[in-house]
Amino acid sequence: MSTTEPDALLGPADIRELAAKLGVRPTKQRGQNFVIDANTVRRIVRTAEVRPDDVVVEIGPGLGSLTLALLEAADRVVAVEIDDVLAAALPDTVQARMPGRADRFSLVHSDAMLVTELPGPAPTALVANLPYNVAVPVLLTMLERFPTIERTLVMVQAEVADRLAARPGNKVYGVPSVKANWYAEVKRAGSIGRTVFWPAPNVDSGLVSLVRRTEPITTTASRAEVFAVVDAAFAQRRKTLRAALSGWAGSAPAAEAALVAAGISPQTRGEALTVEEFAAIAENKPAAQKTDADESATTGSRTGGSTGNGSAGSSE
Repeated sequence: MSTTEPDALLGPADIRELAAKLGVRPTKQRGQNFVIDANTVRRIVRTAEVRPDDVVVEIGPGLGSLTLALLEAADRVVAVEIDDVLAAALPDTVQARMPGRADRFSLVHSDAMLVTELPGPAPTALVANLPYNVAVPVLLTMLERFPTIERTLVMVQAEVADRLAARPGNKVYGVPSVKANWYAEVKRAGSIGRTVFWPAPNVDSGLVSLVRRTEPITTTASRAEVFAVVDAAFAQRRKTLRAALSGWAGSAPAAEAALVAAGISPQTRGEALTVEEFAAIAENKPAAQKTDADESATTGSRTGGSTGNGSAGSSE
């Protein structure tokens, strides 16, 4: 743990002063809600169990509230910011408030959905206050592209947090739940009220912890093939899997055959299945239907929530 000045973190007055200086007004388009409470960002870092040797990647750092708290605890922090003004200002904020750690900070000025590599050592953790409108696709994309990320803690809209952490049989269990579970063990890690943000959002927020699986799902199917089954199953979630997967398999009888081969009742619905069972179905897709179409199943498709314009904006 590094030693920093007691007032290094940003408080409500600091946030508003910095925003005014930069001419920044939070926008709904990019899901910008800046955290103004130092205790909250320190709580996030504690809950994320950030270690002194961690290389942490942060998405949408905004004015730097969480960034500074992460720099207190981690070895290095890489922040990805799409907003031109915020991206230009953040290095100066880090230098001014935490000069002893400034050489441990890197900024990537980009849309997080387009980032394929990061500067410096490979990231070991992802900690972020994700913009509500792109939270799920950004999270899944980062987990796919950066397999060295072992631990993740994200703050998202409470409803999204519930979906990500839902278990089979839960009424909100769906595409985000299954796809997140492909990569990691997922659980709710706390709740965050509205008053710690500026401007205060109309919804509460939740913390979600994701610990990457030490052993990947055992299957001969690819991630894209499994995700194609998941997307098809929940596209018509009120239908039985025999009906819901008919397009994916080529016909209802072919879907039934794949389900039976996987040991799953054709009358089951998608919300009852684990990620392992979806993988078993993918393995048994009729050979005639195994085409490049499966490759269209991307990390962000049918996430069960709004994906906005596909850009990761600031949310700190």
